[in-house]
Order: sequence, then structure tokens, then C-alpha cells
Amino acid sequence: MARYTGPVCRLCRVDQKKLMLKGARCKSDKCPINKKRPAPGKDPKVRPGKRSNYGTQLREKQKLKRIYGMQEKQFRLFFERALRMTGITGENLFVILERRLDNVIYRLRFAVSRQQARQLVLHGHVLVNGERVNIPSYMVRPDDTVEIGESGKNLVIIKDALKEFGRAGVMPWLSVDPDAMKGRFLAVPRRGDITDLADIKEQMIVEFYSK
Repeated sequence: MARYTGPVCRLCRVDQKKLMLKGARCKSDKCPINKKRPAPGKDPKVRPGKRSNYGTQLREKQKLKRIYGMQEKQFRLFFERALRMTGITGENLFVILERRLDNVIYRLRFAVSRQQARQLVLHGHVLVNGERVNIPSYMVRPDDTVEIGESGKNLVIIKDALKEFGRAGVMPWLSVDPDAMKGRFLAVPRRGDITDLADIKEQMIVEFYSK
């Protein structure tokens, strides 16, 4: 499947949920969800039809895939990896998605969106345990140190992104030194710790791929 290059706010309108794809814009009055704009291609006067079980499962899968900024083939590989792990598959999927380096950079408040975090990684601005890593899907492990390299410490986008740390902090499985632009991945999160995605029904995603 080709990479989507259209307006990302349209994706939020499809699912009628903030997918946090544009950083600060998602929290502003410009967000189409705040404006209660209808789904694209739909006449707001037309009553929506009842969605099938397959359609509901597909929408849950699409939401999670888009939130983490992944394409279908890669997302499917992550699901198959979660399936092979011991424990509950849906919870395993969240755990390995949260361990992606681009997601960790976003969670550490070094970027305002996962897309921006991915660019920082691809451009070589990120170090893991002192070594430069430019693979967004790199799996961060407990006690790993993640930091911005010298080449990126003067970037305005990172300094602006870190302002969110002062307002909201970080998730409990992370710690950050904003002045040094350095953080640690303290432990693998549990599903219940990922509170901002509590409304995602991962069991439906498992059922979708189990057909």
C-alpha cells in the first residue's frame, strides 16, 4: 500500500477521533474534530447506516495504525510479532508499538507528533545509549538512554516541543532531563498505563486479523 500523502486532518474526520497527527494544531480551535466537522464524503443530513462487525473491526485497526503512523504491511508484521509473544495479543501489540523509537521520541516530548519524531530519527538526530540510530522502528529496551545528539540540540522544533513537558510531563514509564534533551525508558508499559489510548478496543483488531 502506498504512503498516504493527503491532508492528515481528513483521517481524523474519517474516524471522528483525534489521532494527534499534527501536534499543536490538534489541540487548537483549528482541529476539525473540535469544530465537529462530519466525516469526509458524507452529507451531514443523511443518517449513518449501521456498521457491520467487520467494518467496526476495520475502523479500530485503522485508527491504531494511523495513530502510530504505520503502513499496513509493517503494522501486520507487528501484530504477528505480538501474536507469537506470551500473554494477551492485544496488550502485546500496544507494548511493542510503544517501544518503537519514533514513538519514544514523541513520548519524551522531543517532537510534537510521531511523524515529526520519525523525521528526527531518520535525519540522524537521535542517540540510543550513545550510539546514533536512524531506524524509526528500532525497539527501545528498559534502561535504555535516548537523547538528542549535538547536531539537533539547537533545533527550534525540539525546543518548542519540550514546552509540552512543562505543561503535561511524560508517561510514567519514562523520565526526561529537558535541559540535556535526554531521557530514559524505565520499563515496558502495561496496557492500562497507556491512558491516552484507552478507548481503542484492541480485541477487535485481534478479531480482524484472525479471520
